[in-house]
Amino acid sequence: MLRVGILGGGQLGRMLLQAAANYPVETWLMEKEEDCPAAHLCHHFVKGDIRDFEQVYQFGKGLDAVTIEIESVNEAALEKLESEGVKVYPRAAALSIIKDKISQKQFYKAGGIPTAEFQVTHDLGELRKLGSWLPAVHKVAAGGYDGRGVRILRTTEDLEKGFDEPAVLEKLVSIDKEVAQMIAVNEKGETALYPPVEMIFNPSLNLLDYQISPAELPQQTLWKIEAISLRVVKDLKSPGIFAVELFVSRQGEVFVNETAPRVHNSGHHTIEGNFSSQFDMLWRVILGYPLGNADSILPGAIVNLIGEAGHNGEAHYEGLDEVLQMDNVFVHIYGKKETRAGRKMGHVTILSKEKQELVHKAHRIKQALKIVSKS
Repeated sequence: MLRVGILGGGQLGRMLLQAAANYPVETWLMEKEEDCPAAHLCHHFVKGDIRDFEQVYQFGKGLDAVTIEIESVNEAALEKLESEGVKVYPRAAALSIIKDKISQKQFYKAGGIPTAEFQVTHDLGELRKLGSWLPAVHKVAAGGYDGRGVRILRTTEDLEKGFDEPAVLEKLVSIDKEVAQMIAVNEKGETALYPPVEMIFNPSLNLLDYQISPAELPQQTLWKIEAISLRVVKDLKSPGIFAVELFVSRQGEVFVNETAPRVHNSGHHTIEGNFSSQFDMLWRVILGYPLGNADSILPGAIVNLIGEAGHNGEAHYEGLDEVLQMDNVFVHIYGKKETRAGRKMGHVTILSKEKQELVHKAHRIKQALKIVSKS
């Protein structure tokens, strides 16, 4: 039985472990919080800091393989583990490129992968000289996550809102749609592509509001998305599962926005909506099994369940009964005890042959289900 470690114990680790129950694998998990969402589902829990070299190295050195559920792990420790024969998904070199937005953008540019024009800034002084680049998006190089570390700068007055640390300034692209393409790659370099999804964002939180799968796009655009995403993943030279996030412009051009080298929010609908979920697929890659069937069973939508503004404390789910009475709706609560404004607390997947029904139910769920703190 393969011994596999997961670095990070949030909802992605939780869903990965739920899928692991179907396979002959013994699981280890490292996380600082003993009551994290994934802790009770692994065979062995290790309390530790995934950013600490020694703790990550000690965690992984007795295992056959290690994977991640978040990028902010110590890649130097992963590199050492790889050199000693531990399989790492994704490889440390791929993670190193992706976890820093400067190196990620330079990787796209060097590979001829279409991406928004950008400048690297190291502090506010450098940013202030780039007023002619506006409107633009300023993204902190390291540590940004779920909308944090991103600022839209439209006028020269906005420059003061930028980051006084290493960051990327990207030209604002005229976006028609935001799309995510999930791709699995095994050790042989074989790939499985999920149908791309369209993401609809909450403009105030800069977080995914809901998404529709598959994305409605012209065939030519779909081919472009697939070809560009495959190029990204093949250039990273690593087995694993990847989410390539892309912009489609009003002119039909396709630009890569970012890549995540792990299971991802944009693939959650695959649990019910596809023959092999993204979590099942990653286990197939790690265990050396044939890649699964990434095709859709039915079109789907996801609504993220986000902590309500003004609520901080023990989580209470208002409207859950109403949502659970809906047909072809699947609720996933992540087991986080405390809610706060903007925190991801769960998601709901909707399946239907009719896009109109998906959108209608997504809006109904958003109105009905609120995560508040107990008074």
